[in-house]
Amino acid sequence: MAVIENSKVTIVGAGSVGASTAYAALIRGSARHVALYDIATAKVDAEVLDLAHGTQFTGRSDITGGSDISVAEGSHVIVITAGAKQDPGQTRIDLAAVNAGILHRMLPDLLGVAPNAIYVIVTNPCDVLTVRAQHETGLPPERIFASGTVLDTSRLRWKLAQRAGVSTSSVHAYIVGEHGDTEFPLWSRATIGTVPIREWQAAGHPPMTQTELDEIAVDVRDAAYKVIQGKGATNYAIGLSSARIIEAILGDEHAVMPVSTVLRDFHGVDGVALSVPSIVSASGATPVRETTFSDDELALFQRSAAAIHDVARTLP
Repeated sequence: MAVIENSKVTIVGAGSVGASTAYAALIRGSARHVALYDIATAKVDAEVLDLAHGTQFTGRSDITGGSDISVAEGSHVIVITAGAKQDPGQTRIDLAAVNAGILHRMLPDLLGVAPNAIYVIVTNPCDVLTVRAQHETGLPPERIFASGTVLDTSRLRWKLAQRAGVSTSSVHAYIVGEHGDTEFPLWSRATIGTVPIREWQAAGHPPMTQTELDEIAVDVRDAAYKVIQGKGATNYAIGLSSARIIEAILGDEHAVMPVSTVLRDFHGVDGVALSVPSIVSASGATPVRETTFSDDELALFQRSAAAIHDVARTLP
C-alpha cells in the first residue's frame, strides 16, 4: 500500500468524543477532508459550523458534515464514536447491549457509502463491539478494529515519564488486553530508552519498585473513571489518540500501536478482540505475532480474553 492521497475520514457521532476527534484531526492535519456525521441534525450542524469557523488556523484540512449518511461517502477511514456515554459509576461493560444495538443499525448504511474504508471503533466497550461488528459485517479483522489501549498506553507512558524524570517519547511500554478493568501493562517488555523499566535510575529518580509499578497500573486502569467523575466525559485525549490512529492508516506508516483486533490463535486466544502491539497501515491493523509474555502476563491476557468472551455471550 502507499500513502492515501486526497484522504477522507468520517467521524460518526458528534458528541464530546466525536467532536474532539474531528477537532484533533483538523488541527493535526490527519486527513485532507474531515467529515462529521450524526443523526442529531442541529447538534452536528452546529459542531461542523464551529469547526469550520477555525479552519483559517488549521492548515489544509477542511470540514464537512451533517445528518445525511452521504457525508461519509468515499471515506478511507470511518471512526465510530456514536453511542450512549459512560456515566459516573458505570463500567464500559454496562454499555455493551445498548451500544451493540446502535452499531447494528448503523453499520449497513456506513458500508453502503464507504465499502472500502478501514473502520475504527472507539465507542465503548470497544473490544466487545469489535467482535460483534466484525462478525456482522464479514470484514476481515484487519479492516475493522478498535482504538483499544492506545490511549491507556499514552496514560501509562505519561505516568512513567513523570516518575522516571524523562520525556514521554523515551518511554517504551504498552497496556494490553481489554480496554477496561482487566487491562494490564506488559512490564516484561517495558523500557526507558534501552533500559528495562525496573532497572532505570537517574539523579533524583531511584529505581521503581514493583509496588510502585502496580500502583501506576491501577491509576492508568482507573484514569477514565476519575475524569468522568470530575467533568462527565473523557474527550480530549481519546480525540488525540484517535487522530493518531487515523494518521497511521492514511499515511501507510506501519506504526506499531496497541489497537484491538479480533485475534486468531494469538497465544491461545481466538475469536476475541483484545489490544496487542499491531502494525497499523493503509491495509488496516495486523497483530505482531512475535509479541511475547511472561507466564504471569499470559495468565492475565487469558483472563482478559475470558472477560470479553463472557460479555459478548450476553449480547442479544
